[in-house]
Amino acid sequence: MIKILLLSDSHSFIDDTILKYVKQCDEVWHAGDIGNKQVSDAIENLKPMRAVWGNIDDMPTRNRFPQHAVFYCEKVKVVMTHIGGYPPKYNKLSKPIILNEKPNLFIAGHSHILKVIRDPGLNLMHMNPGAIGKEGFHQIRTMLAFEVDGAELKNLKVIELGKK
Repeated sequence: MIKILLLSDSHSFIDDTILKYVKQCDEVWHAGDIGNKQVSDAIENLKPMRAVWGNIDDMPTRNRFPQHAVFYCEKVKVVMTHIGGYPPKYNKLSKPIILNEKPNLFIAGHSHILKVIRDPGLNLMHMNPGAIGKEGFHQIRTMLAFEVDGAELKNLKVIELGKK
């Protein structure tokens, strides 16, 4: 069993509250718009991090992380990108990847809106953790925590970090 902390859209913001949750997980997954090296370094100094770059990320971040990540966590196949859309309206870049890779879990950020949606047509779970940063229209900073146990996603929790 692996404890995951899923976040997105930090927009160069990291604080002790976020890092408190980082310390409680096994891995951190960041769905883009990291913002700067200080954010990724602060997380990676504590836990392993998988990340993709987002539309606000600079060239060093884009050179360090992929635009799309495909990986397994235990028996769960994951596709993660920054701008991906929602079931059933995936964007034109992510839809072919989803159809080709057939993930169990599709993760996107960008919208700053927390959503967890089952897509029965493609037999996958979609997660968007909202935004943990202070930039954007969202009112409450959010992220998700869950466990991967074999082929199962368990104990999903919404973490609200308060107003931005």
